[in-house]
Amino acid sequence: MSRRAALLGGAAVTATAALGLADPAPAAASRIAKHGLEDLTYTLTTTFPAYSPGEEAVRRTVVNIDPDGYYLQEWRIIEHIGTHVDAPGHFVTGGRLAPELRPAELIVPAVVVDISGRAKRDPDATVTVGDLQAFERRYGRIPRDAAVLMHSGWGAKVGDPDAYRGTDAAGTLHFPGFSADAVDYLVRRRAIRAIGVDTLSTDPGISANFEVHHVLGGADRYGLENLANLHRIPPTGARITVGLIPYQEGSGGQARVFASW
Repeated sequence: MSRRAALLGGAAVTATAALGLADPAPAAASRIAKHGLEDLTYTLTTTFPAYSPGEEAVRRTVVNIDPDGYYLQEWRIIEHIGTHVDAPGHFVTGGRLAPELRPAELIVPAVVVDISGRAKRDPDATVTVGDLQAFERRYGRIPRDAAVLMHSGWGAKVGDPDAYRGTDAAGTLHFPGFSADAVDYLVRRRAIRAIGVDTLSTDPGISANFEVHHVLGGADRYGLENLANLHRIPPTGARITVGLIPYQEGSGGQARVFASW
């Protein structure tokens, strides 16, 4: 690369950051293996942060190998705890439910939009249309039927439910998500299949009426919440497999999510 090209590239990154359109690509991205397989799923535990306190999973041992000859647990969970899917019918009357999502919709290309730098400074940060346009200038057009995943770095807080929810003294939640305008852009202009986040909700925590859920579900698309390890997969070129549990009339449900590239 010539000195002039290097200077121009550096200027472009600086200008983009100054405009607040996107965070520069983290150094970790350059260390991602050329080919890989990554689990994007958190182990579901009784202490995993719930959107609202009191919604945590509960489990008990039903029988054990000693003395019963086999081991079995009973779980009490809501559909929207841990790494999970929001089906279109989660917020939209008549929207499709978990068993109606087809395998072809659950194995799709994925791109990762990194806003972790901005989220570190502002817990209410969102993925904006500007972020998406800056991403495409750097990495190319977002593929049709893709899952667009937000990496905010929020996974570092998952061991502390209060920090993960970001609840302030007034009870308002603070964590990153998508903007409704960005989701509308992705649905109408890029025909995406899903969005996903490394936080409790595809809407930012401060959202009062869940605009993103309504836009996404109204377009018959699904969401992924509480994704892990998004910093370990490349910005483009990966494919995710969403192993959704098809609960009867499920508004969504737990999923094992893998990325391969």
